[in-house]
Amino acid sequence: MFNINPFAELTALISPEIMQGYIILMAILVFLGTVLDMMHKKSAQYFFENSKKAKQGSKRTLGTGEKAGLAVATLANEVLTSGEFCRMKRRISHLLTMYGFIIFIVTTALMIFGADTTSGILPMLWHLGAVMLCVGGYWFWFFIRVDVASEGTKWYHLVRADIFIVSLFTTATFALIWSFLQSTGAAVGDMGWTTLFFLLFIISNTTLFASVYWSKFAHMFFKPAAAMQKRVAQADGSNLNLPADFDLTDPAVQEKFPDIPEYMGKNPPDMGPGIRRESPNHY
Repeated sequence: MFNINPFAELTALISPEIMQGYIILMAILVFLGTVLDMMHKKSAQYFFENSKKAKQGSKRTLGTGEKAGLAVATLANEVLTSGEFCRMKRRISHLLTMYGFIIFIVTTALMIFGADTTSGILPMLWHLGAVMLCVGGYWFWFFIRVDVASEGTKWYHLVRADIFIVSLFTTATFALIWSFLQSTGAAVGDMGWTTLFFLLFIISNTTLFASVYWSKFAHMFFKPAAAMQKRVAQADGSNLNLPADFDLTDPAVQEKFPDIPEYMGKNPPDMGPGIRRESPNHY
């Protein structure tokens, strides 16, 4: 199963040109959905205006080398390792889902545009990506999702915002089941279980790429830009118009804010972010 290209056998029923056209159509849907999302939420306008405002409030000018270093740091932390997630379980789940999705999508395109690849590393990676998607997706859905883990909502409660994650792990699930049924020797053309799960795979996959406008799919493109903008704002001193991170033990700070020593003493303890003091389970 894991070293067999399921799309190669599918060519007996569907021509490679139709499968390739489907991949191109999905890419177009993602592009159009992202553009519509940007127009509706005015995301690009927000980034440009925020960047302009931050530049006006900057206290120093960053050089090309420093900006390049910030870009590398953003790529290494927020993009490649999801360092913005403080809880390790959430971080691992996100990384499994993200890398599983990338591997699954890339290998799908490579196998379809090279349908003669019946075995080798690509089918193994395709199945690995699908398994990673399932592990990360189901782990998040049943055990990590905030409304389930912290608010007592039932796992089967669905809202429009869930389109992305649900269509993501169901696509991988149906793909694995379809591949397994093919590997057992079931005929692709039969109106049986193989065809059923192939159709479910296509429906779920189409929902994933056609619902970009209504789902969280587009945030994958905005996230790196927002992270980079935050790093630049912190480095040039504009800090996105947020107050400075004061040292409460600094005499100059206590002179500027006399209520600090009055209520907290001259050597206030570092109480840290209160939101992380305990697990948010209060439903």
